Amino acid sequence: MSTEIPRWFKSSYSNNGGACIEIATNLLTTHGKIPVRDSKNPNGPHLTLSADAWSGLEEFARQATV
Repeated sequence: MSTEIPRWFKSSYSNNGGACIEIATNLLTTHGKIPVRDSKNPNGPHLTLSADAWSGLEEFARQATV
């Protein structure tokens, strides 16, 4: 089993207003999952989403901003 560490990053669309999430896409290839966390609480809990769940979340966010 891999002990790869998540490499967290925020979207380039983030304007640093404090309401951001961070993701670690580097684990998608090896683990098939994308960890997601609140950027204001990096030591707090995180969600682990499948690639399909992440795609659904992205689509939902795009539709919500229209």
